[in-house]
Amino acid sequence: MKKVLVAYFSASGVTKNVASKIAKFTNGDLFEIVPEKPYTAEDLDWRNSNSRSSLEMKDKSSRPLIKSKLDNIHYYDVIFLGFPIWWYQAPTIINTFLESYNFDDKIIVPFATSGLTGMENVNKYLNVSAPKAIFMQGFLLNHKTDKDIKELVDLLKF
Repeated sequence: MKKVLVAYFSASGVTKNVASKIAKFTNGDLFEIVPEKPYTAEDLDWRNSNSRSSLEMKDKSSRPLIKSKLDNIHYYDVIFLGFPIWWYQAPTIINTFLESYNFDDKIIVPFATSGLTGMENVNKYLNVSAPKAIFMQGFLLNHKTDKDIKELVDLLKF
């Protein structure tokens, strides 16, 4: 049986809720990716082109710092990686997370929450930060019931 980590970044709590369910259904360990500098409501205002999140997403080299580190990443075989979709992709703090550890030959299963957009290009932008990881097709988990999430997780057979 593979050892599972569910790592997630949640700006509003929606992704955190989904991550908790995935951890429960996989018997995985939960790790929150917390920014060193928390995001305020103003930082997250996508309508403001000068908000912190807008500026980070425009700059592909942006790597917001993470508050805490995981000491035992080598222990895990599968990483469910959760985040909200920002500007059609994962927030750049997810790249910070991926670049902070060695994910060579680890299976990464992205999952996301989003108000309007999908995840079509997510792996393209994440793969740059962990090129030797095995990225699986991700899941958009908006408004999914516990049963829906469990069925998706069970399909993966981890």
